[in-house]
Amino acid sequence: MSRPAETASFCFNHTMIRVKDPQVSVKFYTEILGFSLLSRKDFSDFSLYFLAYLTPEQESLTAAQKENLRFAREGVLELTHNHGTETDAEFKGYANGNTEPGKGFGHIAITVDDVEKACERFEALNVNFKKRPSDGTMRHIAFILDPDGYWIEIVPKVLTL
Repeated sequence: MSRPAETASFCFNHTMIRVKDPQVSVKFYTEILGFSLLSRKDFSDFSLYFLAYLTPEQESLTAAQKENLRFAREGVLELTHNHGTETDAEFKGYANGNTEPGKGFGHIAITVDDVEKACERFEALNVNFKKRPSDGTMRHIAFILDPDGYWIEIVPKVLTL
């Protein structure tokens, strides 16, 4: 079924998740998962961090050019930080969507060339796992946890369900 002509220019741009400590989360997504920071926007009560995978050519773009990519592409992850959560001892974190209360949102996913090798790297970097490839019946995928407990599915680039 083809989509309505009026939606021909529509694309899925980004997903937003809230994070407790942006320094920890941005470091995780850039250094562990290899995302690049497209832009950061600070407001009085919150800050937004837009991340995406870039090609080698895009990596050499200026900060302004990367910022212009923010809404002109697919596959962007927006991290929202509500100021003060990183130092609030009473802050209990955000619902990850996989447990009650707040069950709904499930996970984001990244594709990799080799799930086992990616998981070996995550293991060496002390990343927390929800599911290793050797766990359960779906042995060709894994789930890792980001610093806020959000699930990230690790899947091969070709996957038969």
